[in-house]
Amino acid sequence: MWSTIIQFGWIDAVDVLIMAFVAYQLLLMFKGTRALQMILGLGLVYLASRIALKGGLLTLNWVLQNSLGVWFLMIIILFQPELRRALATFGLRSRLLHAFAKREEAYMIDEIVRSAASLATKKIGAIIALERETKLSDYVDSGVSLDARVSRRLLESIFCPGSPLHDGAVVIQGGRVAAASCLLPLTLTSDVSEELGTRHRAAIGLTEETDAIVIVVSEEMGSVSLVQGGAISKGLDAQRLRRQLGELLGPPRSGGSGAKPKEVAAPSVIGG
Repeated sequence: MWSTIIQFGWIDAVDVLIMAFVAYQLLLMFKGTRALQMILGLGLVYLASRIALKGGLLTLNWVLQNSLGVWFLMIIILFQPELRRALATFGLRSRLLHAFAKREEAYMIDEIVRSAASLATKKIGAIIALERETKLSDYVDSGVSLDARVSRRLLESIFCPGSPLHDGAVVIQGGRVAAASCLLPLTLTSDVSEELGTRHRAAIGLTEETDAIVIVVSEEMGSVSLVQGGAISKGLDAQRLRRQLGELLGPPRSGGSGAKPKEVAAPSVIGG
């Protein structure tokens, strides 16, 4: 062992650092996904097989070694959407793709703003939740999976009164429409105005539990609100909504988002 330490050179150090970096990036990729649990289970199976080999349990080692391949295939097959999103998130971490990511973010914001303005003009109710650091996977699972690119036409068709998906919320993850007709938790606070309807209460409830951003379109007043950290910004026009989304979707600020639910002064009263 001492001879191995003596022969340890700078190339070996680089090799170790590269592997540590790759392992760290893999953990970041799968953080918050159900696939991480199976990967940890895979690691435990491998560890158990090594212990069995050292202990002379050859049959047990053979069974565990052959089960590793099965577990690996199960992860790829069962969690293909999550792995794809994780790889996409990993790709967006690269500085080479930073400009492309900003361009996609600007496109997404523009499509959301245009759809919200159009729905408000037609007095069609809508609720759109944008995931940030806190995962919204549980709420995505409560709806209908879509995994589609954000577009004005898609959002308008989802919330069209004749659509089977118009009830519930749209959840956007990683710049894509993850699911529609999702169920969000209603706020239990007594500080919310009685003038606010179910959509606004659901938006407050979600932002009380997560750092998500929620856009609400009132079908009664035909106006747009933005909810974040339990705070409501009412009566937003397209320009103000675009500016606020650009600020909130930028680099996270320190201090958290657990603000007490409140209402921000606005030129109009919102229902629905």
